[in-house]
Amino acid sequence: MITAQNKAQELYTKAYSRWCFELSHEKNYITAKDISTSTCNEVLGYMGADRGYEFWTEVKDILIKSNHQQLYINQIPC
Repeated sequence: MITAQNKAQELYTKAYSRWCFELSHEKNYITAKDISTSTCNEVLGYMGADRGYEFWTEVKDILIKSNHQQLYINQIPC
């Protein structure tokens, strides 16, 4: 079973790898956090108080509180 930490890292890394092409690391970091946090908001918006609500809230909290080194992973499992 995937943990909230692993899901946060996966979302952030995919966003950073796919949509962050600025020369500024800070801009890329902010963009990746915005995209991954927005993804959580979308999922939460469709769930309401479903059983996965707590998991996705935890993922969002991790994304908000963590920095690039804590979130970016070199290899995303398939």
